[in-house]
Amino acid sequence: MRKVTRVPSALLTVDQVAARLRVSRWTVYNLIRSHELGSLTIGRCRRISEAALDAYISLRTEQEAA
Repeated sequence: MRKVTRVPSALLTVDQVAARLRVSRWTVYNLIRSHELGSLTIGRCRRISEAALDAYISLRTEQEAA
């Protein structure tokens, strides 16, 4: 039997997230500080998983629809 391993989602930089959301880097850092957008630190680098970005977008979409 072959062992199936889960492939983690890609990690994005703050600049990549800002480009995807079409906002400034400052806005992305504010979302991280307010815990609206999950992130992690690797060394001195801040990274956001695609899953965290998708969750943020889904949450905001649901809030706007309500």
